[in-house]
Amino acid sequence: MLSPHEFATLMLIKNAPDQIELDRAELDTLLERQLISLENFASGRPRAHLTSDGDSILKAVARMR
Repeated sequence: MLSPHEFATLMLIKNAPDQIELDRAELDTLLERQLISLENFASGRPRAHLTSDGDSILKAVARMR
């Protein structure tokens, strides 16, 4: 089960990946559960992306509304 902060972090990564601070504790959990991945850009700054599992979770939550 994900915490509310982890769900919020998933939503931020989906909608505003450049706005997320990469030192957030929630990222470790999301990486461990393979819900996000980190991609390194030429600038040297990594960027978080949803995996297909992470996207599926957000779609499932959206259907529950």
